[in-house]
Amino acid sequence: MLVPIIAQAVVSERLSASPIDDGSILEGDPVATAKLVAKSRDRLMWVSLWHCTPGTFDWRYAEDEVVYILSGEVFLSSGGGAERRLGAGDVALFPAKSACRWRVTQPLRKVAVLRKQVPRPLSLALRAWNKLLLALGPRRAPASSLSG
Repeated sequence: MLVPIIAQAVVSERLSASPIDDGSILEGDPVATAKLVAKSRDRLMWVSLWHCTPGTFDWRYAEDEVVYILSGEVFLSSGGGAERRLGAGDVALFPAKSACRWRVTQPLRKVAVLRKQVPRPLSLALRAWNKLLLALGPRRAPASSLSG
């Protein structure tokens, strides 16, 4: 069975309010908007588009998150470490259960790929299952059914 490819023109997407918790905001009045772009069939991974106006806030990650910065600028810091700048074209990984401070200096637009963590025993079982499927090879229709 062929699975359809999901494609979106994310530049023109309309975003919905995605408020930052007031208790996390440290400076300014950052306003965030977002839109779910795609979700995996197992619902463990999804892609969203996110935009934020300037401000400083703390963020905790419930899931693994990889971001690709489309435009704007942000300075990230965690645990008293030095700030790290991200701008257009930069990629970053935020592991689940991590936290960092976001200091958005220019309106920021990013694509985020999020993945829920699976308990280790289940993860090992899924890996074994995928290896088995790979070993069995792709399913192909019998040659006789392909000819007219």
